[in-house]
Amino acid sequence: MPSAEGNLTWLPLADRADLVAPPVAAAAHLVPGARVAEIDPHLADTATFCETYDVAPDASSNCVVVAGRRGDEVTYAAVMILATDRADINKVVRKELGVRKVSFADQEDAETRTAMIQGGITPIGLPEDWLILVDEAVVAAGPVVIGGGLRGAKILVEGSALASLPGARALPLALPRA
Repeated sequence: MPSAEGNLTWLPLADRADLVAPPVAAAAHLVPGARVAEIDPHLADTATFCETYDVAPDASSNCVVVAGRRGDEVTYAAVMILATDRADINKVVRKELGVRKVSFADQEDAETRTAMIQGGITPIGLPEDWLILVDEAVVAAGPVVIGGGLRGAKILVEGSALASLPGARALPLALPRA
């Protein structure tokens, strides 16, 4: 039966910070109790990861990096949404950022700004001036699996802990399910 822990071996993040990207390791103190598991980096994409490691998709949270523009000013944000949902980027996220236009951040730009790898970018350890928008369903989910900054690791953390990160806001981000 799929669960948040799946069939992975989870270890305290504080003890195995070597498994995650350097900015994630530096910010690990912000999520006490978080655990980390090493995975095959070729199996990091959500659907494959959940199936391979028996992790429930509703206990997996994706991080989407967006860039909002108003004039010449660009605002970056991480959007946390359950793997079973889609975020309302064009309405809710755009309004929350106070921008005229919002789009998914360019992969190379996102990797450079976060010092993390696309497909593993996580809200833990993001630049201090970034917003972290966390869907209310993630906050209420209990333990959720998120990226570790690299494709070879995942972090298990309470969803509510993500809303406590610096710059984080919890709000209804998911589009209604059809």
